[in-house]
Amino acid sequence: MTSDEFSTRIVAMMQTLYRISYAQLPQSCDRDEAVQECLYKAWKKRHQLKDERFMQTWVVRILINECHNIQRKKGRELPLNELPERVAPKDANLELHDALFSIDETLRIPIILHYIEGFSIGEISQILRCPQGTVKSRMLRGRQELKIILSEEVQLPCET
Repeated sequence: MTSDEFSTRIVAMMQTLYRISYAQLPQSCDRDEAVQECLYKAWKKRHQLKDERFMQTWVVRILINECHNIQRKKGRELPLNELPERVAPKDANLELHDALFSIDETLRIPIILHYIEGFSIGEISQILRCPQGTVKSRMLRGRQELKIILSEEVQLPCET
């Protein structure tokens, strides 16, 4: 793959990379840092990519690792009294957005990768480095939790 081809494919993935970082990091400065570090590492190690068909999966795996690195660094810092609130994108369904971010990250990430980004179960398995059965069970548990959360929001209080 030439440098131009690599660059073109990276540019096409930018929205996906930012959405995935959004799923893991609450602060925009951290998301920007994760994406930039991911791009730097992907560019630096582009010759290590064995099969060009798996470039997107490879880059997303680098991004997820960078997000985890930032989370580990943040875990060593003293927390603020108040964390900034995660602001939903303008075109997002607010109830679904809030429900997604109320479930555990291990359940949220496979759901976002599959239903929002369009990755297959096999690709998610490679990205998360876990068996396909684990991906499927996490997605099932995540959907179940979302169903409970969303059904609680819809129910109106009973009048007596």
